[in-house]
Formats: sequence, C-alpha cells, structure tokens
Amino acid sequence: PHYTFNLRDLASVVQGVLSADPKAVLEPADLCRLWAHENLRVFRDRLIGGEDREWFDSVLQGLVPEILGEDTAWSDVVKVDVAQLLYGDFMVPGAEARVYAEITDTARMVSVVEECLDDYNATNTKKMPLVMFVDAVAHVARISRVLRQPRGNALLLGVGGSGRQSLTRLAAAMAEFDCFQIEITKSYGKIEWRDDLKKALLKTGEEGKPLVFLLSDTQIVKESFLEDVNNLLNSGDVPNLFDDNDINGITGSMRPICQALNLPLNKVALYSHFVKRVRSNIHLCLCMSPGSELFNTRLRNFPSLVNNCAIDFFAEWPEDALRSVAYSALESVDLGDDQTKSSIVSMCSKIHQSVEHASARYLEEQRRYNYVTPTSYLEVLSTFKTLLALKREEVSTAKRRLVVGLDKLQATENEVAQLKEELIEMQPILKKTSEEVSEMMVVIEKDKAEADKTREIVVREEAIASTKAEECQQIKDSAEKDLAEALPALDAAVAVLRNLKVSDLSEVAKYANPPAGVKLVMEAMCVLREIKPAMVGAAGQKEADYWVPGKKMLQDAKGLLDAMFAFDKDNIPDKVVKAMMPYIESPDFEPEKIASVSKACTAMCQWARAMIKYHFVAKDVEPKRIALKQSQEELDELTQKLNKLRSELGAVEEKIADLEAKFAESVAKKEELAAKVADAEVKQDRAGRLLGGLGGEKIRWNETVKSLTAQEAHLVGDVCIAAGAVAYLGPFTSEYRLSCARDWRKQLQEYGVVHTEGCTISMVMADPVTVRQWRVDGLPADTVSTENGIILSNARRWPLAIDPQGQANNWIKNMEAANQIEVCKPSDKEFLRTLENAVRFGKPVVMENILESLEPSLEPLLLKQTFKQGGSLVIKIGDSVIPYHPDFKFYLTSKLPNPHYAPEQSVKLTILNFTVMMEG
Repeated sequence: PHYTFNLRDLASVVQGVLSADPKAVLEPADLCRLWAHENLRVFRDRLIGGEDREWFDSVLQGLVPEILGEDTAWSDVVKVDVAQLLYGDFMVPGAEARVYAEITDTARMVSVVEECLDDYNATNTKKMPLVMFVDAVAHVARISRVLRQPRGNALLLGVGGSGRQSLTRLAAAMAEFDCFQIEITKSYGKIEWRDDLKKALLKTGEEGKPLVFLLSDTQIVKESFLEDVNNLLNSGDVPNLFDDNDINGITGSMRPICQALNLPLNKVALYSHFVKRVRSNIHLCLCMSPGSELFNTRLRNFPSLVNNCAIDFFAEWPEDALRSVAYSALESVDLGDDQTKSSIVSMCSKIHQSVEHASARYLEEQRRYNYVTPTSYLEVLSTFKTLLALKREEVSTAKRRLVVGLDKLQATENEVAQLKEELIEMQPILKKTSEEVSEMMVVIEKDKAEADKTREIVVREEAIASTKAEECQQIKDSAEKDLAEALPALDAAVAVLRNLKVSDLSEVAKYANPPAGVKLVMEAMCVLREIKPAMVGAAGQKEADYWVPGKKMLQDAKGLLDAMFAFDKDNIPDKVVKAMMPYIESPDFEPEKIASVSKACTAMCQWARAMIKYHFVAKDVEPKRIALKQSQEELDELTQKLNKLRSELGAVEEKIADLEAKFAESVAKKEELAAKVADAEVKQDRAGRLLGGLGGEKIRWNETVKSLTAQEAHLVGDVCIAAGAVAYLGPFTSEYRLSCARDWRKQLQEYGVVHTEGCTISMVMADPVTVRQWRVDGLPADTVSTENGIILSNARRWPLAIDPQGQANNWIKNMEAANQIEVCKPSDKEFLRTLENAVRFGKPVVMENILESLEPSLEPLLLKQTFKQGGSLVIKIGDSVIPYHPDFKFYLTSKLPNPHYAPEQSVKLTILNFTVMMEG
C-alpha cells in the first residue's frame, strides 16, 4: 500500500535540493549528487525489496549521462556506494548556521553522533546505551533530514528493538528540538490522547517551538488516534480538538504575531496562521512494524501515513554492523588473544543469523512466531559478558580452593618431616635441662638453710636493738620534759632582752640615787656575773655597794646586752647560785614589782631568775644526759652489728633469688621443651591421621584441578553457547534448541574456539543443588524445563512463560513462597497497586493469564527504566514515582498454547516455552 507516489514526493525532492547551501554546490556534479541523494531519500527508501532497489539504482544511474552529458558516468559524480551517499547538517555541533552538505567522512560522522549521544545521556535521566555503527548513523542522518524540513514527517518501519525510537530521540536532540511522547497508563483513552495532542499543538503553534512528536504502534490504544494523526499530517489541524475557550486563547496569542507580519487580524486568519505554524514546527515520527495485516489496513485507511511522511526502513543489521557492535561491546572483555576475540565476534553474529533462520523454520513448520531483533543481539552480547565473568569467578574460586587444599596437604607433609627432626633434636636437650634443674635445686636448698640461720640471728639482734632504742627514747623524753619547765622562762627572758634598747639601759645609768628596786636588780646582776661590789663608808663601817659597779656596767649598755646573750647558763658556779638564792626568794625581786620602777630592770630581773631556774633544771637533767649518751653509744654499736648481719642476710637472699630465677628459667625452659615435644607429638599424630584420611583425596583433587584448568580454557567457547541459549532459545521447543546448539558448536569448531565437546547450557550453567531444589519446588525433570529454569535465573529481562499446563506458574509460586510472592492478573482493577507495593518493598510478583498484548503501563517496569532521584533509585509506574527495591522480581505467565507476541513486546521479555511436548 505504500507504493503510491504523487506530486508531494517531487516537491520533497525539490525542497531537499533547495535546502542546501549554494556556497557548497559549485559544480554541476555537486548539484547532480545532491539531486541523486534527495531521490534516494524520497523514492528509494520507500522500496522494500532488493530487486526494487536495484532497479531504482540502475534508473538513477542511467539518468546521470542524460543530465550531465554522455561523457559523464555515475561513478564520476558519486564516488561512494549508493547506500553511503548521505547529506546532513549536524557535522559541526553547535554551529549557528547549520549547513546541509554532503558527508564524506564516515568515521567522522560516527564520532560526531557518538559525541551527541554522550551529551544526551549526560542530560537525561533515561539513558540510551546505544552502539553507533555506520547503518545506525545513516538512519540518524535520514531522520535529521526530515526534521530540518518544514512539514517534515517520518514513518519509521522496522521490528521492535531496531532502534527507531532511540535514534529519533537522538536526532531530535542533535537538532535541539524537544521530543514529546505520550505515556500510556491503564486508563489512557481518547480524552488523555486529545489533551496530549493539545499540549503538542499549542507548544508548536503558540510558542513557535519545534517539536518531535514520537508515536509507536504499541501506543495506539484506539484507532481513532491514527485518525487524528492522519488529519494532522494532512492539514496541521485536528477537527473539534479545541473548544471555544481554547480558540479564543489561540487567537489572542496569535494577534501580536500576525500584526507584526501585517496579516489580517480576523479570527479565521489568526487561527489559520496558528495552523500554519503548527505544520511548520511539529514533526511527527511514527514507529511501526511492517508485514502485519493490521499495518496494511492502517495504511489503506489513513493514506497520509504514506503520502505525507518520508519512509525509512530499519532492515536487519548487516554482517559488518553486527561485527562492529560486537567489537564495541566486547572491547573491555579479556578473551585472550585477538584471534579469539575476532572468532567470538564472528560467532555472535553467526548465532544471531542462525536464530533468524531457525525462527523462519519454526514459523513454517510449527506455525509459532519468534522475532529476532537487534535488541536480541545486544542482549546476547550483554549476557555473554555477564556469564563469562560469573563462570570465571566460579571456576577460579573452585580451583583456588582445591589448590589451597593441595598446598595445605603438601605443607602438612613437610611439617610432619620437620616435626620428626625437631623431636630427635629436642629429646637430648630436654634430658640435660632436667639434670641441671635437679642440681640447682640442691644448691638452693643448702643456701636457704644458711640464710635461715642468719635470719634468726638478725631477728634476735633486732629485738635487743629495739629494746635499747626504747630505753634511749624514754631517757630522752624525761630529760626533754624537765627542760621544758625552764625553757619557756628562758625563752621569755631572751625575748624581753631582744626588745630591750640600749637607750633603756643608759637611762637607768643616769640615776644618781636609784630606787630600791633598781638597786636590788643591779645587785643581783653583779652577783650573777661575779662582779665585786664597791666598799663605801667609814673605815670599819664599810658596806658593799653594788650601784657603783652596776652603774659602770650599765654605762656599757651594748656590752651588757651581749654578755647577757652570751652568758654560759650551763656552767653557773654553785657559790654564785648560793649567793643568788636570797634575791630569788625575795618578794621584792619579782618582775611585776620591778616593772613599776624600770622597764630595763624588769628585763634584767626576769633574765636573772630564768638563769637560776635553768641551772637547777639542768642540774637534774645532766645525769639523764649521761645515761642517754651511754645508751645511744650501745644502740649505735648494736645497730652497726645489726646492719652487718642484715647485709650478710641480703647477700645470701640475693644469691638465693638469683638461683631461684635461674631455677625458674631452667624449669620454664624444661616445661617449654616438654610442651614443644608434646605439641610436636600431637601435631605429628594429627598430621599423620589427616594425611592418612586425605591421602586418597589428594589424587582426586589433583585430577579436579586439571579438569577445572581445562574447563577454564574452554570457558569462552562454552559461555558463548550458554549466552546464545539464554538470549535466543527460550521460545523454541527441544528439537530446535538442540539443532541450534549443534550448529553453534560446529561454528565454534570452524572458528577454532576451544570448547567442551557437546556442551549445552545445562552443562555450562546448571548447579546440581539449585536444580534439585527446583525439582522439589515443582519444576518438571525434563531437559527443556531445566534449561528454562537456567535461562530464567540468568536472563536480564523479566521472564514470560508460555505455560498452557500451568507447571511454570506452580513452580514459580513454590520457589518464591518464602519471599511472600504476590499474584495478580491483567484483568485485576488494582494490579498496578499490587506492582507498586511489590516494587517498593522488594517482593516477587507473578502476573498470570497474560494475553497476546501487554498492558502499555507495564513498559517502564519491563524495560527497567529506573533513574536516580534524591540519591535513591526510583521508577515511574503510571503517574507514580516510587522507590525501586533491588530485590524486586517480576514473572509473567500465559496459558495460551501458541501466543503471537509482536516484536515490540518480545524484545522487552525473555519468552520461555514451558509447553509439554512428547520429548519433554
């Protein structure tokens, strides 16, 4: 139905030619090449068969001599292959004036597009992990050509997963256009569609912003959507889309714009200019899968899909594209040498192509559909990298454990031999040390006996010395007690003397006729100092007069004070004491009475009395002093003797301590040696038993290490088979799986990639313990079911089980029962709520009774479109953005015996065929 052509196509060619920069088209050949390119884009891209395209190429090439002259051939004008003749305006990113010119450097074109892809991924939450190769970049150039043209729209035809939507988003980003795409929810209908359409048209018409409206056939919930699209392509307007309020708003916003352009300002003219701006700025890119009856019907019912759109077929990737993508994906993977990497790259493309042939045979023989898309190819590459890393870690860990075990066994054997030598060396040393300990013990006992004797003498002498010290202390205390009676008076007298001034004494000397108290004091002072009195009076009647010598004494006041301070109070003669007693006993010779007469005389009175009192006390204390001196001498002698004994005892004890330390050291050495001998004997016994028990295991371990080493060498080839099975073989029955695996092993052999003979996915990936648990949970014991379980546990995409007998459904429920699995159906009203809770809390969910079409609102979940928000991983389901728990699992099961899932749906899921067959 799309082989219909009209004058719009001719106008499109002319429009493309006119969009080039005149400065870049200088020669007739340049113009002819540009004209040829536009014909290729308008007419050739619409053709689907190789024969049709070859016919068109021949016609186009034949026209060149007619235009430029018979001397000019096609090869003179176009230097490249027809498929590589491309024009674009994106080769200078960020240029103010985007020049539409021929792209002659293919490598540079790929590099520019990759840079634009990096910029896109850096600024968008939904990353596009695309691999850019020449074919993909050529599609980007075709889409960019459509987007740069006013009223340019595109119909992108290809199976799901061929990159139509991703490349359109990239082309829109390169043109700096906004890309708008509707979001389908369970309740999405005509009202929501019309609201989205309004937003797009208002943005392009009122705001005048270029917009790419991206719509895929999976989003066409109702056929009325296409009717609106058809109208939009035809006229730029959708009947009955805007109500009166919307129209008034549009005309109001258009009024200043039309006024600036000197256009009529009536309502019809304003709305007409709005529609014109919409047609110029909106670019519809429709992504559809060709070949189905529904597609043909839609083209017949809505002819504008063909007439007003540039068609771009996304065909199967060619061999060089497959190899280019594989090289890029496996660039960081260690595959050994370059030859092996080249072989694996070729192997991946062969696997992809072989599954395409198998799918065609599957449809012809079994009437079952299986689609192989570029996404499937990317999946096998991703699976290969993941499984290879997993198996390498698994094999290396197992090998490392066995090697460590073998090293331990070898170390144990060496240790046993060393222990035997150590035991032989230690036995004589232990015997000699025991003898030394015994001899040392005898010496210690002898020295201890001598020390005990010396200690008894020291204790006895200490008791005597202690008694003598107590005696000395008693004598000393008694003498000090007696002295304590006189000393306060003496100290008081001395203190008074210190306060006495020389002038006070000189003043007393001035008396011509001193008072009686003064005379009495001076008499006592002369007597005490043994100064003779002057004899006065008539002969025979002379009397002793002490005032004269006293006065003389007072005249030398300083000398008197010094004499009083230096007076020898300990050696006062008895006659002086006797002479002083009448004064001491006299009531008039009291300091209190003298104080009324003279301060200086009071001090001398107090001093004289203190001297006499001290004499008597010292006289009583002297015998005690002598006794104390004798006792002290005896105590010193005893102490000296005791110190000598103590020194002797200390030397003996030091010798004993030294011997005991040496003894303890020898005993410790002996015990250490004994412990070492015992430990060596125990170790030797245990090691002997260990070697006896594991002696046979050593042989088996060595064989297992050799086997693991060989398995390690075969991993690349074996994992290639397993990755192909995980990515491609789920929808097939046993016969086709075996056939594909057999062909792949043959291809590996041809490419020289080492692998295990007869390897299968079960041989490479099956874990016996896990498989046994699957059987306990209800998984059938046949090979196909086991392979399905392996694919389910290793695939990146969520599994969809074709399960008419319900075996897979029961197995999944039993397997995830401990994780509180949730069960829902597409017919449930609240199934989205169930999914949201499971995603939030990390629970597994099984959705039963899946039909041939999937709910569009499941797409973010199936594609795992997670993104970071506030540092947390989230996903948008319907209108809700919820946290994405890493433990969440999603299983889908269908009871349909032979469902037909469109390519767009197949690429989002890992389809597993659990149908019970005769062979399993």
